[in-house]
Amino acid sequence: MKRVTDHFVFRLIPPRPTFDQDMNDEERAIMERHGQHWAGLMEAGKVLVYGPVRDGTGAWGLGVVRADGEEEMRELVANDPAISSGMATSEIGRMVVAVVPD
Repeated sequence: MKRVTDHFVFRLIPPRPTFDQDMNDEERAIMERHGQHWAGLMEAGKVLVYGPVRDGTGAWGLGVVRADGEEEMRELVANDPAISSGMATSEIGRMVVAVVPD
């Protein structure tokens, strides 16, 4: 295990808490492109994990991303179709330390 500092947490905030249950066709198409975006970043080694979460506040998305600084992280998020379409918003947090496999 090694400790690194170039990891970020990404929270995708959908337009409503019930979004995962009542998406319309246009929203579903955007979310398909959103999934492809993050899958491609995972294949490139930038994403450790991503996916939908459901808790007491409703549905939202989570990603743990390796980026070379906040500027790159913001660019990766800005290129997400869910964000660039204006359908969703996001929050980004820098992990102080991430423990990852060697």
